[in-house]
Amino acid sequence: MKVEFAPLNIPLARRLQTAAVLQWVLSFLLLAQVCIGVIVMLIIHNYWFLYIPYLTWLYFDWHTPDQGGRRSNWVRNWTVWKYFKDYFPIHLIKTQDLDPSHNYIFGFHPHGILVAGAFGNFCTNYSDFKELFPGFTAYLHVLPFWFRCPLFREYLMSSGPVSVSKESVSYVLSKDGGGNISVIVLGGAKESLDAHPGEFTLFIRQRKGFVKIALTHGAYLVPVFSFGENELFKQISNPEGSWLRTVQEKLQKIMGFALPLFHARGVFQYNFGLMPYRKAIHTVVGRPIPVRQTLHPTLEQIEELHQTYMEELRKLFEEHKGKYGIPEHKTLIFK
Repeated sequence: MKVEFAPLNIPLARRLQTAAVLQWVLSFLLLAQVCIGVIVMLIIHNYWFLYIPYLTWLYFDWHTPDQGGRRSNWVRNWTVWKYFKDYFPIHLIKTQDLDPSHNYIFGFHPHGILVAGAFGNFCTNYSDFKELFPGFTAYLHVLPFWFRCPLFREYLMSSGPVSVSKESVSYVLSKDGGGNISVIVLGGAKESLDAHPGEFTLFIRQRKGFVKIALTHGAYLVPVFSFGENELFKQISNPEGSWLRTVQEKLQKIMGFALPLFHARGVFQYNFGLMPYRKAIHTVVGRPIPVRQTLHPTLEQIEELHQTYMEELRKLFEEHKGKYGIPEHKTLIFK
């Protein structure tokens, strides 16, 4: 295989975009382990005056990710996120105005490998979110596991993510007067194992907890489809029933998160590496589904609203797929 190297005369802006995405990928893959290692080394070398105050504070701060988190506009305004957004680039598209007197759940699809579209649009101040949805605050819900990593949790919370626990979602949706949006990647880690270019398999049929909590709080449901999310990486073939898929699913059940074996391009060449491809991401926010508050919803009510949500999600995909180069015969597969 002939290696295709990046040309030397690449503009500085593109080099900065690559650097921005590289630090994001490395942060996602390695920073949590590094932070845990730092704490372990402080304990081994008995720097008690550093780790004891932090661990004491951590004990009292443990539930912050379930109570709205601790975002920092200073971090969200870092210039690195502008270059991150422009690398792909990432776009946010609104199809209908939302009423800020309500709270909403954005169901984000698909998960992809690293959920770049969700991060770029809802965890930085360089997306068009504030212009498109004035009066709203968005909270991206991620696995609780990430908030159990000391030091790393502080960095993660600073850009806005909160836990995807029931307590956390309820906290966001309980805001009086509306204006809060819970962004939930509904397919979760399991869906990342189906994140192949040109494929649109969503793990949604058994995911009904978000419907129940929407009914309980009277939060409107909004399907969101991020076109291009599955095009950023290639994944080693892992069809249902294969030994690799079996191992991945077992590990996912044990650890709570999946381990897709992915690859794309490198920093200085285009043939292999862990850098995502420069593929445009268009995150399209669909029409809101009105939800009447029902404190004790029945199974029938949950099922009915769930069906309505899946129908609206499919409509959103079909209405917009042609704009983003998806062949007419391609459609969503619900699992």
